[in-house]
Amino acid sequence: MDTKEILKKVRKIEIKTRRLSNHIFSGEYHSSFKGRGMTFSEVRQYQYGDDVRAIDWNVTARYNEPYVKVFEEERELTMMLVVDISGSEYFGTKQQFKRDTITEIAATLAFSAIQNNDKVGLLLFSDDVELYIPPKKGKSHVLRIIRELIEFQPKSSKTSVNGALKFLSSVMKKKAIVFVLSDFMDNHYEHTLKIVGRKHDVTGIRVFDRHDETMPNLGMVPMLDAETGKTVLVNTMSKKIRDNYNKYYIENVAYYQKTFTRSGAGTISTRIDESYVKKLLGYFKNKGAR
Repeated sequence: MDTKEILKKVRKIEIKTRRLSNHIFSGEYHSSFKGRGMTFSEVRQYQYGDDVRAIDWNVTARYNEPYVKVFEEERELTMMLVVDISGSEYFGTKQQFKRDTITEIAATLAFSAIQNNDKVGLLLFSDDVELYIPPKKGKSHVLRIIRELIEFQPKSSKTSVNGALKFLSSVMKKKAIVFVLSDFMDNHYEHTLKIVGRKHDVTGIRVFDRHDETMPNLGMVPMLDAETGKTVLVNTMSKKIRDNYNKYYIENVAYYQKTFTRSGAGTISTRIDESYVKKLLGYFKNKGAR
């Protein structure tokens, strides 16, 4: 993809996802994720209904009338987008690949964050950390993130959610909002996720295709394993092969749901032919209501 084509694609995603973040998500995002704490803002005269525990007794004694301390939420947050770019993300049977949907979701989240003056960072991973962009503010920074999501070519086609979480834990010392975007066709990351979940506000966003769930009966079919790069001839007429394929999918989804829930993290699952807008909005509303 040449530079002109990349810029055209970045612009197309920017227009679509900025509209979503401006009109739909920015308010929900703000109410869903709290700031780091309350900071002192000012002292003002006591008004009927104020909490008496907020009275500043030193100022009250000086002016001989009650004054209260006013606190406000320390709003600035940091968002980290942890994105799977392994070979399986280049799979899709309806209009676009899983990676395209993941890019749109990540861009929407990033624009929602900068609407609230928060920092955004990016971590791209396969079975290794392929790219790390430290969190920063601003539209130009988000456009760079979108460009990397579109054009970055991974060195490996395999997946390690565990490795990505370990790296995140080592570089993010302060609390962050973390979104892990993947199809989660992987396991062995429970221990690390628990560690990350103690410090950060973590959400897993599982993006999948309908043929991740079930293998269609199409006879003898040459299939490319996206994560090994090998082509094998598969007898899709075999019920045993189709059942094993479905079993592998079910086991990975169950592991994902169980592991994220046990770690106190949130989960969203969206198929590429579904509206991820509804899924995100519903999640933010539920989170904000808690």
